[in-house]
Amino acid sequence: MNRVLLTAQIIERKALRYTPAGLPALDLVLKHESDVVEAQQPRKVAMDIKAVAIGSIAEQLTRFEIGVPFGLAGFLGAPRNGRGVLLHITELNDTV
Repeated sequence: MNRVLLTAQIIERKALRYTPAGLPALDLVLKHESDVVEAQQPRKVAMDIKAVAIGSIAEQLTRFEIGVPFGLAGFLGAPRNGRGVLLHITELNDTV
């Protein structure tokens, strides 16, 4: 299974573009911060992650304010250059 649930905020948003199939696409950088427990020990997690949204979700994200947390779901894939990880956003929840 490849499913990610995350609360994040947009820290960088590129201009809306269109795929060769004509679908809207939006490239983003998201920031996530949380406290988790690992091996019965508290741990602070902070990361920036590259993300992409396709279709109506891309259009919705153009209206989200930078720096405001929201919930999302998606899956992890490889970017076009094959290096690192790219979060593909498939669901939004604008309330945290």
